[in-house]
Amino acid sequence: MTTSTGAQLAPSTAAAGGSSVTALPVALFGAVMGLAGLALAWRSAHAQLGAPAWIGIGLGWLAMLAFVAVTAAYGIKALTAFGAVQAEFNHPVAGNMFGTPLISVLLLPMLLADASLPLARALWAAGAVGMTVFAWFIVSRWMRGAQEPVHATPAWIVPVVGMLDVPLALPALHWPGLHGVAMFALGVGLFFALPLLTLILSRLMFQEPMPEPLRPSLMIMVAPFAVGFSSYASTTGRVDEFATALYMLMLFMLAVLLGRLRNLPRCSPFRVSWWAVSFPLAASATATLRYAGHAQDVYTNGIAMLMLGIATVVIAGLLLRTLAEIARGELRTLIG
Repeated sequence: MTTSTGAQLAPSTAAAGGSSVTALPVALFGAVMGLAGLALAWRSAHAQLGAPAWIGIGLGWLAMLAFVAVTAAYGIKALTAFGAVQAEFNHPVAGNMFGTPLISVLLLPMLLADASLPLARALWAAGAVGMTVFAWFIVSRWMRGAQEPVHATPAWIVPVVGMLDVPLALPALHWPGLHGVAMFALGVGLFFALPLLTLILSRLMFQEPMPEPLRPSLMIMVAPFAVGFSSYASTTGRVDEFATALYMLMLFMLAVLLGRLRNLPRCSPFRVSWWAVSFPLAASATATLRYAGHAQDVYTNGIAMLMLGIATVVIAGLLLRTLAEIARGELRTLIG
């Protein structure tokens, strides 16, 4: 990948000024998504495999604390360096990651529903409306044309396929009359997954390789199948042949992408962008646990435990490495 292409794909933080906070990318909300997804996976493991309940509860509180911290930090950036926020939003790749705070708001209600159902419902409603408006805006921007093929990266999946996260919380919210909303979100997410994955695969096959800092985002390509499976099962209330096909496709994509990413720690310095792998892995763990509950056999239970272990180890490693770098005052290096 040439330097000029790498610059096109990775927005500069120079405009953000000297503060590390004002240099924070909105994609850091991916850490919230990963922690929330892992908390939900461990809650599923408690229900399905009898895992300790305190792990899911503790991870849930950690996810909510991370959401508050990242929201506050990015709020400071918006107040002190609004031009940097505007430049990030208008960037053809980074702008898509403004879906990550909205997806976070859609995931947190599942962790809050037992403590405060009204708060969980309010958060979900805000997230559902925001996700729908953002998806509409991004699709409208795409349809204006003049998109560069090199910009078709996995980040493009976030704004529209992120609609698949809308139905996930509805069973926990006990909110009748929203089946049509769930079907709308499911239809939009699944429909746009097909052309977007085609465009991204075409870019990966016929363009130069993605820059090293962006390679963790390849794992996002698992999300349409992992989240699609859970969203479909939540909306229809069953695991049928179509849901099984999504599950099988998820396993295939995991096999491909985990192989591609296994050498990443040796070829690319640690960056905040590595958190892009966290939510797809956590969503895959949740999907495998849900399918294991349907299949009820030793093989699917083994796959579920393996995926839960991989997701837990990877996300724990990302969290510890991020906290260690922040403690050493290296936040700006992680963002660069």
